[in-house]
Amino acid sequence: MSAAKIIAPVGATPAYWEDACKHLMKKDRVMKRLIPQFGDACLQTRGDAFVTLARSIVGQQISVKAAQTVWDRFALLPKKVTAGNVLKLKVDDMRAAGLSVRKVEYLVDLALHFDNGAVHVKAWETMDDEAIIDELTAIRGIGRWTAEMFLIFHLMRPNILPLDDVGLINGISQSYFSGDVVSRSDAREVAAAWAPYCSVATWYIWRSLDPVPVNY
Repeated sequence: MSAAKIIAPVGATPAYWEDACKHLMKKDRVMKRLIPQFGDACLQTRGDAFVTLARSIVGQQISVKAAQTVWDRFALLPKKVTAGNVLKLKVDDMRAAGLSVRKVEYLVDLALHFDNGAVHVKAWETMDDEAIIDELTAIRGIGRWTAEMFLIFHLMRPNILPLDDVGLINGISQSYFSGDVVSRSDAREVAAAWAPYCSVATWYIWRSLDPVPVNY
């Protein structure tokens, strides 16, 4: 797959989306009902890898609204939000923007990993999902869930199943188990019919809970 399809411009739609929807509607009764409800809406990427991950760190454990406020303040500090520019910022200025001491540390570690080449951004197009997750989770403040959101929303990988995602588990519970408690193994069993398009099915499960698409 070419870099253009993996690291896509902002607003790009995955080339596989239409095929994925056909596959899911054929293989899964819930998807057959869900997918037509959302028309042409589909996954879109934000674009810049460093900014996407920095935003995910800023947004940890606070509301979406609060995260946007802090991000807007933080983004005014450098001329442009890049790894090199973040490393030049003063800790006091970052704290004044509303970032906790820990989040400042996480952002600096993220910037160091990008600046010194510890993450192989240009190689991601040829690396498998788990290899990228391993690279990202080596950065402080980035766990598996954040790495999986990055694979879905930035790299637009088609077959990610984020079993740590509360929304996915809740959505599977409501759509497949009449609201009963769902285990990870239950979720995996349901998702067996989704492969190789688990990311797309997950996106529609999220939509079933909240019709407004989320972008990370």
